Amino acid sequence: MATIVERKRKNGSTGYLAQITRRGYMKPESRTFDTAKAAKRWADKREDEIDQDIAAGLKVQKRTSKRRTLGDAIDRYIKEDRRGMGATKTQVLRTIRDEYDIAKMPCDQIRSNDISKFANELWQRPRVNSAATVNNYLQHLSGVFSVANALWGFALDEIEMKRAMKALGQVGTRGKAKERDRRPTLAEVDKLMAHFRNSGAHDPRAVPMDIITAFAIFSTRRQGEICRIKWADYEPDEGLNETRVLVRDMKHPGDKEGNDTWCTLPDPCRDIIDAWSRRNHDSDRIFPFHSDTVSRRFTDACKFLGIEDLHFHDLRHEGTSRLFEMDWNIPRVANATGHRSWNSLKRYEHIRAKGDIYEDWSWLVKLT
Repeated sequence: MATIVERKRKNGSTGYLAQITRRGYMKPESRTFDTAKAAKRWADKREDEIDQDIAAGLKVQKRTSKRRTLGDAIDRYIKEDRRGMGATKTQVLRTIRDEYDIAKMPCDQIRSNDISKFANELWQRPRVNSAATVNNYLQHLSGVFSVANALWGFALDEIEMKRAMKALGQVGTRGKAKERDRRPTLAEVDKLMAHFRNSGAHDPRAVPMDIITAFAIFSTRRQGEICRIKWADYEPDEGLNETRVLVRDMKHPGDKEGNDTWCTLPDPCRDIIDAWSRRNHDSDRIFPFHSDTVSRRFTDACKFLGIEDLHFHDLRHEGTSRLFEMDWNIPRVANATGHRSWNSLKRYEHIRAKGDIYEDWSWLVKLT
């Protein structure tokens, strides 16, 4: 039973303190009211809520915690993240908050089956229904579950998220994306180069996609990295033949910001940059273009030329494969690609050394 105690306030008025205690289940809760009747009404209702939680085997939560929803937790997480949350993660979390019913649920009521229901809703969504996409959504959401209680007192249960993810993985609703092994043929690359050269011949403002495409292959750099490289981060060293570049904020699953890495630039990257420098003098970046524009131009060109299932990121795979075909060992390749773990490069172990298929490539003369 709650205890109600009459007390004199500092201003001389009378207040009624209602206090509820459940040893072993919760910390004492108390509120002060102007009348004994109001104090008893609150205590009776609150005790009923507490007893229901205890009977159901739930952790007793304060009313303020119960009113907080997953959507509230997501908003707080986005607002207070100081590591530089990526655009993709931010967009995914906002989509969950705005478009899915789980975001409206009180934090303390969310269980593994609710998370499972949300995952199945994702699976049924057009253009989202893949185990890899579901996994990405859950991985981003799990970050909210892992910190919301400890930092802000939001009653999200991290164990419930882990239980759901384990079960969803066992039935195949979530899973890792399959590694792509698509490599462009030399004929496909030639078609792309000719298309880019012709389309930009009469427009000096056009993105030099022929140069960027070739640089992507030989450097093994991602499109976003290529567009971020600054002249100040470029170090040609003709004497040692160890041209290198500082790749800022390199993509890494654990580090979203500040992951700056020095990478060697294999031949003929230096010649490509030197030739391009004679045309580009007005920017602190070597390739001062938006990565989204580069991606869109590449995708549009593939559609126009009838080149199927080729992504710009496949050029990184092509460039990495080329280095192994040139008989580079894993440590040397990792210095170029920026892979922290050599295990990530084991997928290339089957590639046999057969020389550089781009050694006599006609486009190198045109580019340099």
